[in-house]
Amino acid sequence: MKGLTKYKVNKARSLITNIKKHWMLYVMILPGVIFYIVLKYIPLMGTIIAFQDYQIFNGILNSPWVGFDNFIHLFTYQDFYQVLRNTFLIAFYLLVFGFPAPIILALLFNEIRIRFLKKSVQSLFYLPHFLSWVIVGGIVFELLSSQGVVNGIRGWFGAETILFMQEESYFRTIVVLSSVWKNVGWGTIVYLAAITSINPSLYEASVMDGANRWKQARYITLPLMFPTILVLFLLNIGNFLELGFDQIYNLLTPMTYSVGDIIETYVYRAGVLQGQYSMTTAIGLFQSLIGFVLIWIFNRMARKTEQGLW
Repeated sequence: MKGLTKYKVNKARSLITNIKKHWMLYVMILPGVIFYIVLKYIPLMGTIIAFQDYQIFNGILNSPWVGFDNFIHLFTYQDFYQVLRNTFLIAFYLLVFGFPAPIILALLFNEIRIRFLKKSVQSLFYLPHFLSWVIVGGIVFELLSSQGVVNGIRGWFGAETILFMQEESYFRTIVVLSSVWKNVGWGTIVYLAAITSINPSLYEASVMDGANRWKQARYITLPLMFPTILVLFLLNIGNFLELGFDQIYNLLTPMTYSVGDIIETYVYRAGVLQGQYSMTTAIGLFQSLIGFVLIWIFNRMARKTEQGLW
């Protein structure tokens, strides 16, 4: 018992010594720590209202408990499975087509040898990331309107005008393409950093063995990027059902609700507009649970390659 106490005291002293020695580093991470405590951990206490009939004037402490009634109501709600299906399909398409896009673009950037051209092209691809979805949504509506560029080009070939934003069959494709266009350039930053950390001598040795650019990318660049790719994939899969409200809300029209109404837009209508705070909190818990299960499963699979988040 004394040995354990002495070990704890020595460990505490070691931590204090480390903080005094590297105090500047601890000050640098302090804003991030405060951010997560204030905006991530403290709000977790609010999830208790998922098990209450929350009444805003009574507060959390005085609102009546209803147990799992909100979850039962959620899973018996007639439109919930359509909303869940839309969310799942769009998330799946974004994962299949959106996740590999920055990897492919980073490999293409790596092949540009003219430094000025490389920086210019990268800047052009980074730019859309800094535009809000309100602006991007306006651009998409203008491009795909009846008098827009896309229909104008179709008109040159004698094709009929299509109201893309009012057609259900085009909505998910538009969501995926606009998301890739906006985020693909920014997503390449981490992959380009991983590529620059590769030892150049590996490429020099491969050239002596007769490897061309394609083989260098296939047998050197991609395998050494794999740990980075895997970690980012696990971080993405944890937010699988959290598509973000801004994009869908700014692209959604009344004619495309049947294929575009997702959990976030439903939460906005039910929670913000109708005041159903308890049920929308239950939906948030459901999303978090799905994300946790997915990241746990894929992390277990990743451990077989000696990689993973934990």
